[in-house]
Amino acid sequence: MALTYTTDPTTTTTRCRRRLHLHSCKHRHQWVLCFFFTGIFHKRYLFVLSILYIVGLITCAGRLLTILHPPPPPLPGSLYRSHELFLKLWPEIQSDNASNVELDNLWRYRRKLKEQRPCLNANAYQEPVSSGLQRYLVVEANGGLNQQRSSICNAVAVAGLLNATLVIPRFDLHNVWKDPSEFADIYDEDHFISSLKDFVTVVRDLPKELLESYNFSISNIPNFRIQAWASARYYLDEVYPVLQETRVVRISPFANRLATSIPPHIQFLRCLANYKALRFSSTITNLAKTIVNRMIGKSLNSGGKYVSVHLRFEEDMVAFSCCIYDEGETEKSELDAIRKNGWGKKFMQTNRIFAPDLNRVNGRCPMTPVEVGMMLRGMGFSNDTPIYLASGKIYKEERFLEPLRTMFPLLQTKESLATADELAAIQGFSSRLAALDYTVCLFSEVMACSWDTFKDEMESMLAESDRKSIMVPRVKKSTRKGSIYLNPLPECRCLWESQNTTAPLDMF
Repeated sequence: MALTYTTDPTTTTTRCRRRLHLHSCKHRHQWVLCFFFTGIFHKRYLFVLSILYIVGLITCAGRLLTILHPPPPPLPGSLYRSHELFLKLWPEIQSDNASNVELDNLWRYRRKLKEQRPCLNANAYQEPVSSGLQRYLVVEANGGLNQQRSSICNAVAVAGLLNATLVIPRFDLHNVWKDPSEFADIYDEDHFISSLKDFVTVVRDLPKELLESYNFSISNIPNFRIQAWASARYYLDEVYPVLQETRVVRISPFANRLATSIPPHIQFLRCLANYKALRFSSTITNLAKTIVNRMIGKSLNSGGKYVSVHLRFEEDMVAFSCCIYDEGETEKSELDAIRKNGWGKKFMQTNRIFAPDLNRVNGRCPMTPVEVGMMLRGMGFSNDTPIYLASGKIYKEERFLEPLRTMFPLLQTKESLATADELAAIQGFSSRLAALDYTVCLFSEVMACSWDTFKDEMESMLAESDRKSIMVPRVKKSTRKGSIYLNPLPECRCLWESQNTTAPLDMF
C-alpha cells in the first residue's frame, strides 16, 4: 500500500509566510537593537573624539603660546639646588682639605667699649614691698626655649617696674613643641628665687586667700592683653592702676611684650635674670657635663676643642618658612599637614600669600645641613674638625644629613654621645633637649659657582661678620631688633662689675 502525502497549496503558502514573517521579525528586532546600541556607541565615540580634539587644540595652543611667550626664568637663587651643587663640587671639596682656621685663635677681634658710663645702684630704685599690700604678676611664657627665656627675663623686669611680686612663670603648651615641662623641670627654681631676692620677690604660688577668689585656678584670672614691644610708660599707665585695684594681673602670651629700650635700672634686672638667676636644673647640667667631657674626648686631635653648629632645620621650622626643597607633592602634603596641626588655620587664610621663591631669594629659608656644611668648608674648616650638632628632629634626616656627615666625619650629636638611658629623663621634652644642646654649645669654641669663588664669598662673609661685631657703641635709638640677649654689652656690663669678675656667670 502506497502512502501519499497531499498538501494544500494555500495552506502551505500561508504557513510558509508565517514562518518567514516570524523569522524576519526576530532578525528585525535584533537589527533594531543593534542599530540602537550602535547609535549610542557612535554618539559617545563622537563625543569622546570631540573632547580629545578640543584638548588637543588647547594643548597645541598652550605649547604655541609657550613658544611665542615663554614664562620668565626663575629668579637667581629662588630654587633649591644645593644638593646638585654639592654633588658637582664634592670632588673639589674633597681634594681641598686645607684648614686656615685655628680653633685656638678663632676669635680674632676683641670687643672694646668706647663709651663707659658709671653703673647705677639698682637697689636704690627698688621700693620695699609691704607684705600686707603685695601685688602679684602672673605671666605665661610661650614659644620654644629662647622665647621662654626672654619672657622670663622680661617678667622679672616688669615685676621690678611695677613693684610687684612675681609668681614663677608658667609655660604655654603649644601644638608644635608639645612640651608640658614646668619651670622647675628646666631651671633651678631655688637658685632663681634666691638670686633675685634683693631686687624682685619671687614666689611659687599665689596666696591661698587670693587664689580662692578665682576658684583656685590661675586660668580664671582675667587676662590682660598687652601690645607687643610695650614701653615702660605703657605698663605704668595701663597695667599699674589695674594691679593696684585687683592685686593680681595675668598676662598671656608674654613673648615680646616689653620694649628693648627701658630705664637702666630695669634693664639691669633683665641682665640679672638672664646671666645669673636662670640656671638649668641639675638633671640637665649633670648630663651636659657628661656629654661635654665625651665631646672633648673625641676632639683630642684639636686639643679638646670642637665647633658647635645649631642647625635650625627641624620640621616645624621648615613648615613655618613655607619654603620648597624639591620634594614635589609629597613634600607639600607633609608640610601642609604640619602647618595645619601646629598653627591651625593661620596658613589657610584666603589673604595668605605663599611666595617660596621670594623667601629663598630674601634668605628666609632655613639652611639645609648640606648648605651649612659647604659654608663651613668654604670658611676653611677641614674635614677633621670635630663638630657638635645641636638640633631637634631634622626634617627628612636620612636625605639631608648625610652630605654633612660626608663633609665632617667627626660630627657628633647628643644621641651619639649619650645612651638612651641617660637621655630618658629629658627625651620627648623639646625645651629640656634644647637646654642640653645649649649647654654643650656653650663650652665649644664656636657658635656657629666654582669652589674657589664659593670660598672667597664665605671668607668675605666672615670678614664682614667680624667687622660688624666690633662696631661699638651701638646706635642709641633702639629698635626691637636690638637686644641684650644678642648683645649684652654695654647694658649688662654693670652686672659683671657687680660680681667683680670678667668670667661668664653661672654656667652650671
